[in-house]
Amino acid sequence: MKVVLMCMLSAFCVSATLFAQQAELCQGAYFTEARGKEFLEKHAVKTKLEWETRAAAIRKQIREGMNLQTMPAKPTSKPIIHSKKEMDGYSIENVAFESMPGIYVTGNLYKPLKEQQSYAGILCPHGHGENPHGRFREQTQKRCATLARMGAVVFVLDMVGQGDSKYCEHKMPKALKLQTINAVRALDFLMAQPGVDPERIAVTGESGGGTQTFLLAALDDRVKVTAPVVMVSSYFFGGCVCESGLPIHKKGDYQTNNVEIASLTAPRPMLLVSDGGDWTKNTPEVEFPFIQSIYGLYGKKDLVENVHLPDEKHDYGPSKRNAMYTFMAKQLGLDLKAVTDSQGKIDETPSKLLEQKDLEVFNAAHPRPANAVMGDEAVMKML
Repeated sequence: MKVVLMCMLSAFCVSATLFAQQAELCQGAYFTEARGKEFLEKHAVKTKLEWETRAAAIRKQIREGMNLQTMPAKPTSKPIIHSKKEMDGYSIENVAFESMPGIYVTGNLYKPLKEQQSYAGILCPHGHGENPHGRFREQTQKRCATLARMGAVVFVLDMVGQGDSKYCEHKMPKALKLQTINAVRALDFLMAQPGVDPERIAVTGESGGGTQTFLLAALDDRVKVTAPVVMVSSYFFGGCVCESGLPIHKKGDYQTNNVEIASLTAPRPMLLVSDGGDWTKNTPEVEFPFIQSIYGLYGKKDLVENVHLPDEKHDYGPSKRNAMYTFMAKQLGLDLKAVTDSQGKIDETPSKLLEQKDLEVFNAAHPRPANAVMGDEAVMKML
């Protein structure tokens, strides 16, 4: 009887904890537009010390909300790299490496063919997208290839549960924690590439990849430049568990939003790309002025920029990519002329679109490693 009661009490405690966590989740359009603007006005700061005190509290809750106060030990296994393809000015390789024992981060490594003394490194998380998944979409392939043609070493990684990372469901409850771990280990991998300059490391992604961009910059100061695209919003908190499925925004009386989290990037250079067709429609009037005021506390207002495209929708389309290329060229010393035509316009034509089978890491010739952890239950247990 005692054992039964203890089991029931334990189950009750677990249920109560989960209920409390659910109550503290801020998902989707958690604020109204007016409430988002009001929140930023209420949390405006006047001094660098005031901001850095607030910033420390925000970082603390991100880590506690993910239960990621310390990173798991870094595996010592060697990356799997195969199927090198030489293209027009760049190469592509298919890559997998462990972020934790048996958890494989998968993606593609793009490199310039022209040898340089050193290279900028750019991590490219992608947003949600089906048929095909984000890494294989035209907008992602074009982005990575063009950046490589500009002289950067680029790594694009799969979202959890997408592409080659189908060892669990994308909406696995701790997807946010796992994607953050994977992003840190992807940064490790990128920075370990020969010649990559640790002072020229950037991250750019759209939508859910934008969330990964500003979260990684908030937690890892190795990131020197960022371009979160169509994501930073005062009222929208991310609609997927991989963005807002853990209590990183709220705890008791404590509350933050993604604008404050993105502001943790200050004073490192950041480009906000926004449009008129989603939750970034107010960026020029609401989100950008708040973030610019934070940069102003460091005397670095000029290091944050906003390109707003009022007639466009939610994607990482050509004009958004062009804005990012220009910004990255300026901040990382990349060669923009290498991708411009005789009229001075950016030309992505040499950045070829490949079929998914050419970019996949795991196939008949390269099977998934025997130690791979498979299934939500097994992955959750590891986390």
